[in-house]
Amino acid sequence: MISDPLLLFHISDLHFGLEDRAALAWCKAEITRRQPAAVAITGDLTMRARHREYEAANRWINSLDAPVTVEVGNHDLPYFNLVERFTDPYRRFAAIESKLEREIDLPGLAIVPLKTVRRWQPRWPWSNGWITPPALAQTLAAIDAVPADRKVIVTCHHPLVEHDPSGKHLTVGGTHALEQLAKRGVLAVLSGHVHDAFDLVHDSADGPVRMIGAGTLSQRVRSTPPSFNELIWDGRALTVKVRNLEHVPTPAMQIGAVPENALPPRQPGEPVAPVDAVPAVDPPVH
Repeated sequence: MISDPLLLFHISDLHFGLEDRAALAWCKAEITRRQPAAVAITGDLTMRARHREYEAANRWINSLDAPVTVEVGNHDLPYFNLVERFTDPYRRFAAIESKLEREIDLPGLAIVPLKTVRRWQPRWPWSNGWITPPALAQTLAAIDAVPADRKVIVTCHHPLVEHDPSGKHLTVGGTHALEQLAKRGVLAVLSGHVHDAFDLVHDSADGPVRMIGAGTLSQRVRSTPPSFNELIWDGRALTVKVRNLEHVPTPAMQIGAVPENALPPRQPGEPVAPVDAVPAVDPPVH
């Protein structure tokens, strides 16, 4: 049992190149003011993995006054340099290498990463998630090494939903991963990718797994304004508050199902949060 509640910030999808500078400045100020025990960034630091986007993202992340762990997002692998994508896809992370897929050990809690991004896939689009057996094995080994008096939070970029209601593949290997995480009693899985927050429970064959998604701090908003998640772990319960500059209540910020990706809802029945501020198109990348 922990003596004092732990405050964590869960942020995602910064998309430098199309970042929301006001939202980023506010988030950084909140980190400085609130001093969270850790900050989990669940991928998509850039828009097109350009050098200048990475330079800006790296500067911002390195300026944060808190322990940080960073996941790789599908937007973070080189788009235009295929040689680099296949031979050295993480070279542009050099300035934040110590934070990349970092395990963080806290009183009563451990944060463990899970890689869901591949440099290529035998399907299209490559932007969807894919959990390879080695990636899952590495995460499970890290979880199994966590002392018994600590709970585990897993961080990844893609939600671990393998199929949407129509049966379409989303994150390959997600179902098996959730089953293995359920066996180990993980506290929650934090992810990004879809740009709207959610807090859902997946009932796997081996028990329930809580899936928590963060919104975006970019201009690529979907149905909700830019936001991040504030998590509090008191040793018994993990509570989630979706922080946003518009002061929209948390339930109105959270979607009720996980969509395929970050595209705005376009068809009847696609998940839309109650805020329902759906943009017609993405703003232009600068």
